[in-house]
Amino acid sequence: MKILSLLFMFVTLPYSIDRAYADSVSSEIDHLIAYITASDCSFIRNGSVHPASEAVEHMKKKYQYFKKKINSAEQFIELSASKSTMSGKPYFIKCPGAKQKQSRIWLLEELHHYRQNK
Repeated sequence: MKILSLLFMFVTLPYSIDRAYADSVSSEIDHLIAYITASDCSFIRNGSVHPASEAVEHMKKKYQYFKKKINSAEQFIELSASKSTMSGKPYFIKCPGAKQKQSRIWLLEELHHYRQNK
């Protein structure tokens, strides 16, 4: 019976670890989307300015398209929230009272902050 229990544990443990990691990644991406949604920032995509709500919808569409390739919050940022797939130009963010910066940098900073405060 002990051998069967050990065998079951070794078979299911990798799945449990993978599931926990996937849940963690999902919660980080959800946090980033909520962070963008709650911001008063404008997003600049291919020279056009968009409010946070439009930026989030665009990122969600890209996330659905690239979902099978995304295994981390960093990959979400890179594939869905940092640059135009068509032109290759980076996205920028302009928040009240702050200098414009690339959305990639802004989101990586927030991800780092989120992870530190978990």
